[in-house]
Amino acid sequence: MADQTHMIKKDGQVELSQVDETMNRMNSEQKDDILNKFDDFKQYLSKRVSLGESLGLDEEQLSKVAKKVADVLAQSEEPRNREEKLLQELWKSADSEEQQTLAKILVKFVKN
Repeated sequence: MADQTHMIKKDGQVELSQVDETMNRMNSEQKDDILNKFDDFKQYLSKRVSLGESLGLDEEQLSKVAKKVADVLAQSEEPRNREEKLLQELWKSADSEEQQTLAKILVKFVKN
């Protein structure tokens, strides 16, 4: 996900429609590099969370972005390992409020 600074409005709000655009710009090789190994996915997500924090995003804004990314991945990407399969199954089983909670947990998970 290239330049995420474009996802931040002047008032600090997250422009979630930009998430789709950013993910669509990634080619399949870039996605494979990130998604093939769960540790690589975790590291990538951790870097993006750090970037968001450096741009001034708070926990709620970070979790909204994480939820949007998870929505896109659950709908358009096949899991490439057991961990991603479990996350996808949890995601698809959860309602919107539970998904938001899972997104918050994912953000905390990669920050550790």
